[in-house]
Amino acid sequence: MIILAVESSCDESSVAIVEDGKKVLSHIILSQIDIHAVYGGVVPEIASRNHVVHMTRVFEQALNDAKLTPKDIDLVAVTKGPGLIGSLLVGINAATTFAFAHSIPLIGVNHLHGHIYAANIDNEIKFPALALLVSGGHTELIYMKGHMDFKLLGTTLDDAVGEAYDKVARTLGLSYPGGPIVDKLAQEGKDAYNLPRPFLDKEAYNFSFSGLKSAVINLVHNAAQRDEEIRINDMCASFQASVLDVIIEKTKHASESFDIKQIIISGGVAANKGLRNRIFKEIPNKEIIIPKMEYCTDNAAMIGAAAYHQYLIEGALHNYLLGGESTLNIENK
Repeated sequence: MIILAVESSCDESSVAIVEDGKKVLSHIILSQIDIHAVYGGVVPEIASRNHVVHMTRVFEQALNDAKLTPKDIDLVAVTKGPGLIGSLLVGINAATTFAFAHSIPLIGVNHLHGHIYAANIDNEIKFPALALLVSGGHTELIYMKGHMDFKLLGTTLDDAVGEAYDKVARTLGLSYPGGPIVDKLAQEGKDAYNLPRPFLDKEAYNFSFSGLKSAVINLVHNAAQRDEEIRINDMCASFQASVLDVIIEKTKHASESFDIKQIIISGGVAANKGLRNRIFKEIPNKEIIIPKMEYCTDNAAMIGAAAYHQYLIEGALHNYLLGGESTLNIENK
């Protein structure tokens, strides 16, 4: 099955063509990072307008790179949410128009399902599995009995981990996006600041990073009032150590509490080198799979990978209607 997939939930305009949920025939991502870096974060209106400008060209390039025509496409898949509503609508309208014009079935895919199935492109998910989804907007632990069968174990009660990275980076005067920069500087520093580890209830799987973010902000502001210098590398190392202590401990606890064959690490923060280095060392008794770097951040290939299994289970609609579940707090039937 040849799937043309579209992802536009935030500031990446992406179209990919994926065969049978595994083989990526073409993969185009047009990023807007340089545009939004000026503002220190994504501006929704600017993001949606740029999707409108570039979406047609991204479609054309994906087909050209795969050396295919619309007649070769068996299914069109598009991110239906969660995400920025204006950005989502651009991708949905483009995918719907393409599918309708060429009489191709259309399916809407949950963005978070896509992040999880990104790990299945170059690996093979083994069930039951535990997924740790860590990104700019989400921090969740999910138990999977089988394909497209999700049970939410825990989620963030306030800031997502990627959001906390960006806000800490801004506090330290670092550029956007802050996650990769904090990760890099953390490798050059040491855990010298006494930052809290927000475990909440250690037996539960929910996360909270707002207090940790506030602790960094308070330390920086207090140091400025006393005319003291903040050692940025050490602050990054301390912040990252706290974050990783929490998410790895909760993942380890869940992996021991449930009978699982595999742990999946996905989402933009799955590209974090500190996380990648520590997770294998601290949970050595479980198989762990992580997508390639290019499939960690928002991309259409992951939507195509998820769409294949969703289609096998649920089928598709010729006329896609916006709606349905947009979070992982469901169990798909």
